[in-house]
Amino acid sequence: MGDLFMLRVAVGICYATFSASAWSVNNFLITGPKAYLTYTTSVALGAQSGIEECKFQFAWERWNCPENALQLSTHNRLRSATRETSFIHAISSAGVMYTITKNCSMGDFENCGCDESKNGKTGGHGWIWGGCSDNVEFGERISKLFVDSLEKGKDARALMNLHNNRAGRLAVRATMKRTCKCHGISGSCSIQTCWLQLANFREMGNYLKAKYDQALKIEMDKRRLRAGNSAEGHWAPTEAFLPSAEAELIFLEESPDYCTRNSSLGIYGTEGRECLQNSHNTSRWEQCSCGRLCTECGLQVEEKRTEAISSCNCKFQWCCTVKCDQCRHVVSKYYCTRSPGSAWSQGKGSTR
Repeated sequence: MGDLFMLRVAVGICYATFSASAWSVNNFLITGPKAYLTYTTSVALGAQSGIEECKFQFAWERWNCPENALQLSTHNRLRSATRETSFIHAISSAGVMYTITKNCSMGDFENCGCDESKNGKTGGHGWIWGGCSDNVEFGERISKLFVDSLEKGKDARALMNLHNNRAGRLAVRATMKRTCKCHGISGSCSIQTCWLQLANFREMGNYLKAKYDQALKIEMDKRRLRAGNSAEGHWAPTEAFLPSAEAELIFLEESPDYCTRNSSLGIYGTEGRECLQNSHNTSRWEQCSCGRLCTECGLQVEEKRTEAISSCNCKFQWCCTVKCDQCRHVVSKYYCTRSPGSAWSQGKGSTR
């Protein structure tokens, strides 16, 4: 009874902190075994980091990681098996593993610390393992326990989700970096001590976004796909997916048309979305966002100018303040709008 009370308290605290991602907090925390209550805050933080990274990676895409798409459980009549679903599962699983691993290495958990299993062993020419390697084994185990337990069914979608959960965890390992420290007389660096560290989570997001772009479509028997979570839809994962593709994202269904609003599928369409045009310090992909979100979806680009106030002409005054003027300037923003009197072209744009 005490454990159940603690679980409810944890869920309440995390819900207040991450109200925008209540789906992930409730699903992860309630599903996890009571013995792992100590990890609930880290799991929630990891889920949140996955959500934020998803929104960053797809900010200028037709599908922009909307809140209603962030549903990991297969217990949903409208559950999909698209490449977007594959990314959500991978980045969420990676986020939980990443955060648990980080907290473990920082000593936040009593039963976990640095991975010193290789310390003292020769790693390569001129270097040996040492220091504090991030304990990805522990992070992977806890992430698998929480995230994979959401899948109750044995249908194609559930197996796809489990595969992509694992691909997300493999991404954490694939992006780790070796960090070394020199040893030797007068800084000669005759030998190095090295350890493995987690990469920046943005690098992991970039890595999984590339996997998303190259995701593999698995052709399944339509009758099995419609079998849902019934026993008729049960078969071993190895029968469905190639072991050689374990690090790849996979999907079963083509994406719908994200250009057009479709309330039944929870698609908002691109009308009213902001896009970037002639912007400085933006990538080539972002600079093409107006064409991708507006023109290719049968919409026009409308410029809206607003007046903004910002600090300018800042000067340091002795001692010790900085005084600035308040300058007004016009800011141009661009939005996708429907041409006056034009009919909405159904299915005009591609799905991505």
